[in-house]
Amino acid sequence: MIKGFKDFILRGNVIDLAVAVVIGAAFTALVAAITANLIQPVLNALGGVETGSIGFYVNPSKPESYINISAILNAVITFLITALVVYFVFVAPMKKISDLAARKKVPVKADPTEVELLIQIRDLLQSEGALVAKADVTAKPDAT
Repeated sequence: MIKGFKDFILRGNVIDLAVAVVIGAAFTALVAAITANLIQPVLNALGGVETGSIGFYVNPSKPESYINISAILNAVITFLITALVVYFVFVAPMKKISDLAARKKVPVKADPTEVELLIQIRDLLQSEGALVAKADVTAKPDAT
């Protein structure tokens, strides 16, 4: 049981996955900080004086009913930046590597099927039968 777990943990793809999760978490924090401290203030500057951001109150008498559209735009921008970087840093290079590896593979000829083998055996038997018949004809003197 322990040996199986050790083999599982030491596989390359598990370690690669762990590294990807750690890098992804760090990158997400970086993108969140950039959008919260750079993009969010720009979006907030576009909002009104009374709210400080782009948004509106569903019920103006209740401050908790404020719908903050700039926070939603900030989340969308964070997602798009993260997805863009993940695609160009991980997905596109891995696809390129797998395409190159697929091109380098030499196609292996498939083993013949049973029918193909039977056809080859039949053809060999027929050619041997013709050779034996021809040999019999040439070995026997003509009695006529």
